[in-house]
Amino acid sequence: MKKLFLIGGMGAGKSTARKALTDEGLAWIDLDQVGHEVLTWGTVKDDLRGAFGDGIFDEGGEVVRAELAAVAFASPAATRKLNCITMPRIEERYTDLIDEFEHEGKPAVVVEYSVFRNRQQSLAYGADVVIAVLAPLEVRIERAVASGFSEEDVRARIARQITDADRIEAADVVFNNDGTPEELRNEVLAWWNEYKKEIWLG
Repeated sequence: MKKLFLIGGMGAGKSTARKALTDEGLAWIDLDQVGHEVLTWGTVKDDLRGAFGDGIFDEGGEVVRAELAAVAFASPAATRKLNCITMPRIEERYTDLIDEFEHEGKPAVVVEYSVFRNRQQSLAYGADVVIAVLAPLEVRIERAVASGFSEEDVRARIARQITDADRIEAADVVFNNDGTPEELRNEVLAWWNEYKKEIWLG
């Protein structure tokens, strides 16, 4: 089963590209969702409480992601502490999902990876194809604000991500999403229709 890693900054258009592929029947893993899922695990909550205290939990004992982010991204050391707790669990869940899709006989899975840094990361190490979706910075900010984020939050998040130059260097395929969603969708499908010939004929 081919693993197609989809990368791109906030507001670049990863969701549009991903939907073009999943509409073709491909399986899909959103690593952001997996990250949210592991925050509900009892073992993870215990470790987070030990690392960051009770202030990151609501009255029902669930992690408040905004509160966790405020303390976990306050310093590089705190971020490393968070990653040491969550990343092994995210990898565990990711591996389980990959196994399930392979068992189902899926030809390919799209892995949406918003915090991708490089191909040497353990999750990305097994990527068959890295697909980068790019868009001009101001366009990305405009799109993200239109979807409900504050401009300040968007700029802060983008500042923590790698640059488009880094993404281009890591990618096998690059899509410039500076037009309409339909144009991006058509470009992605044209690429997929060529690539799948390699999967089944290669």
